[in-house]
Amino acid sequence: MNPATTLALKLPENPDRPTPSQAANRPLVLGSTSPYRRELLQRLQIPFDVAAPDVDETPRPHETPRALAERLALAKARAVASAFPHAVVIGSDQVADLNGLPLGKPGSHERALIQLRQMRGQTVIFQTAVAVVCLESGFEQTGLAAVRVKFRDLSDSEIENYLHAEQPYDCAGSAKSEGLGIALLESIESDDPTALVGLPLIRTCKMIQAAGVALLASHKATP
Repeated sequence: MNPATTLALKLPENPDRPTPSQAANRPLVLGSTSPYRRELLQRLQIPFDVAAPDVDETPRPHETPRALAERLALAKARAVASAFPHAVVIGSDQVADLNGLPLGKPGSHERALIQLRQMRGQTVIFQTAVAVVCLESGFEQTGLAAVRVKFRDLSDSEIENYLHAEQPYDCAGSAKSEGLGIALLESIESDDPTALVGLPLIRTCKMIQAAGVALLASHKATP
């Protein structure tokens, strides 16, 4: 079995309250279809399943980018946990914060162009929230990693060339720092280095361990 691949969950037919040993082996579910978050979680080399959360991501009136990210991360975790009450569920959301203006996924070349023009020469805070929920045990925690990103004073041609090369239309802030998007940046400040990609793994590790997921268990050496 490859622990880095996703597995199907098998929930008990009559889930009584688990014993401590059962709690230490709870199944893990990533409540997101993002390929970036899935790839990051695979780094922990533990099995997990993936489920799509059914959550309306429309911002509320006067909602700050930080509050929006935190609310949506928890809503996603709760939505998926309702279908997997025995599991430990991870929800996450990221909103780019440009002087209080929330910037989400552009979805198109035109919107990405507008976003990057707005952000050039500016410091943008990428608010990356994570929530961990287990309904059966009553566990619920949230965390937030704020990443300060300074964009270079980009020309229109640099922005256009980047967008055509990488097409980051499914990324908040219209850039992939793990790819060519790093060329757009002047500096990155963060205490959780994977947060900018979409999932703050340092915070996630602490939270899923507290919820009953065993990390750094014995692994067989790969031949």
